[in-house]
Amino acid sequence: MNPTKEKFYILSLGCAKNLVDSNAMQQLLESAGLQATDNPKAAKYLIVNTCGFIEDSRVESADSIAQLVKSKKNHQKIIATGCMTQRYQNKMLDMAPGIDAMLGTRRWMDIVDVVKKSSADSAKQPYMHFPFSETLGTDEKGANAFAVQGKSSYLKIADGCRRQCAFCAIPMIKGTTISRPQENILRDAEILQKLGIQEINLIAQDVTDYQFDQNNKFGLIGLLKELQKRIPSVPWIRLLYTFPGYVSDDLINLMAQSEQIVNYLDMPLQHADQAVLKSMQRPSDMDWVRRTIEKMRKLMPNLTLRTTFIVGYPTETEKAFSTLLDFIQEMQFDHVGAFTYSFEEGTPAEKLGDPIPPGIKEERLGSLMQLQADINYKKNRQLIGKKFDLLIEGRDPDNDILIGRTFRDAPEIDGLVIVNGKVDYDGLLPVTITGASTYDLYAIPI
Repeated sequence: MNPTKEKFYILSLGCAKNLVDSNAMQQLLESAGLQATDNPKAAKYLIVNTCGFIEDSRVESADSIAQLVKSKKNHQKIIATGCMTQRYQNKMLDMAPGIDAMLGTRRWMDIVDVVKKSSADSAKQPYMHFPFSETLGTDEKGANAFAVQGKSSYLKIADGCRRQCAFCAIPMIKGTTISRPQENILRDAEILQKLGIQEINLIAQDVTDYQFDQNNKFGLIGLLKELQKRIPSVPWIRLLYTFPGYVSDDLINLMAQSEQIVNYLDMPLQHADQAVLKSMQRPSDMDWVRRTIEKMRKLMPNLTLRTTFIVGYPTETEKAFSTLLDFIQEMQFDHVGAFTYSFEEGTPAEKLGDPIPPGIKEERLGSLMQLQADINYKKNRQLIGKKFDLLIEGRDPDNDILIGRTFRDAPEIDGLVIVNGKVDYDGLLPVTITGASTYDLYAIPI
């Protein structure tokens, strides 16, 4: 460790895509001669990569900045980056006082310049870096677009979004879809393979939209085929955030035939009532959803399906909510995420207001999650006695306990498997499931 190097601390908030951007900024800062630290008290530069997607995330971002401001020393500089700064660049200093510099998410790759400007002797006002850019910058300056966590990694293949979902501010914050060059993605994947990574999670606002901005409707298929050739030692490739209507037969067949692309699909549906979906400006052909899921389950009997729903959307009636519950009961999803509607200024849904009281929203959320909890428990009980390979994520050597995930569980959002037994492991650990709770499983090594 070189004590003469200036140190920086990065706090990454929000989604996995933010985590990837934070990792890329760290690479650029280290290349410029700075040193990362996980101790904010030891850092000169305190960087908060904010999330501005919904109200709760904005509160968390502002509170995190306020905590750093409270303990800030005279020599320290606080730099706010990310989605919240991009969206509220003109209001950010009022929302989170004490910031020395700001950088929007569209130009995260300029972090080195912003850090230098934040500490310039002539700086009397916070330095604001928001050069005009309709979309995210494509000049990554050599940084890798991945974030490693143990033996797993997120790998970003695109950013931004061309969808116009009525409730969502992402296109307003990041601009339309920009796909990364395929060769950059393959380069990053090969680095991850050399690091011994066992799982690569491909992420974007919509992975099925990869290279549509380049008039290539088969971009994701082509990328997956090349990945399998280039990283044969990575056993799991996972697709996160697919879009209804864009899960093609070609993609389904490739997943079914591949030993590397895990039989797991995350397809946020947001609702099941056709009128609500149309108001959301989302795909509303639920017959397509049913046909596609039936097709996938036929070709992949061990398929794991995750989806996401919003309750309390302005046009959601009691009848519409009942339709949603009936659909969840019918489809028997393996994992469901659900959220109450968050009113967002500047989105197409702003004109609808926020007429459903918070209490009703919470009541509906509770009903939905209880229904899904019952489904989860039943499905998990059916796994007792089955054998899986386990990606180990943690261990408690004092109690001979390992914690990991099967292919059925994506990192951070799904369940875990708890293993009793002292085991030396390298790679994926074979286990037998011995018990089940609502969300987690219990196992012993084979």
